[in-house]
Amino acid sequence: MSTETAAAPRASFWRVLWTNARFAPRTTLGFMRVDFVLGEVFVLSLTQMAFFAFVATLAGNPASSVSYVVVGNAVSSVTYSSIFSVCQTTDSEKQQGTLEPLLATPVSRFPLYVGRGIVPVLISLSNVAVGLAYAVFLYHVPVASGALLPLAVSVFLTAFAMVGFGLFLGGIALFLRTSIILGNIFLFLGLVVSGVNFPVSQLPVPLQWVGYGFPLTWGVAAVRASLAGASWVALAPDFGYLLLSGILSYALAMGFFGVFERLAFRTGSLVRF
Repeated sequence: MSTETAAAPRASFWRVLWTNARFAPRTTLGFMRVDFVLGEVFVLSLTQMAFFAFVATLAGNPASSVSYVVVGNAVSSVTYSSIFSVCQTTDSEKQQGTLEPLLATPVSRFPLYVGRGIVPVLISLSNVAVGLAYAVFLYHVPVASGALLPLAVSVFLTAFAMVGFGLFLGGIALFLRTSIILGNIFLFLGLVVSGVNFPVSQLPVPLQWVGYGFPLTWGVAAVRASLAGASWVALAPDFGYLLLSGILSYALAMGFFGVFERLAFRTGSLVRF
């Protein structure tokens, strides 16, 4: 009896997590249709990369700067799924009128919300992988020998941390009328403060502090270092920050969901869209 009782919560946790991972793309992530996802993965990253590479060429920068730009934009493509899509799940729930019954369910909030981030993590990984393939085959970005494993770890940790950041913003958006503005701010903020198109050191000091607090900055740095053949020891600070920021973002997301859920119930903003 005690074994069955102890196993029940675990089964419920995984069932809620898996159910949300399966159904979120059809409901709150319903705009992630197959054509949308394919366009985001194969077209959006390429057009963004090509635009900024063209700007760098017009500015008279050498080929090394073009390589710098295309790698940065390949990594920054992670933000489309990890921030904008995840952050908008709250809006989708409000718009469809499913947020109130969802919050009335007697289940743990952790698998309820985190399960919705599983598909965006996979799409984010695809975005960066395809973007880096474009950078290597179209712009001839060099890849050091033995760089594939560190590169894979860099991409995974970047996607993990950025989806956590998206859930964190989604928790705040639970109290707001809409998350679109919030998502757009951080979607494009990364292009400015995260070393995507130019080094963070070229920014004013206050903006450098903002940049170093943004997970994308460390993800871009880790990918660039991995491509250059950096050792595991050299990559450890970047990996450590990405892992720590991801865990902290998920923890803060759950905290904010709880705080703003109670506040939204009290003020009536729960159904405001």
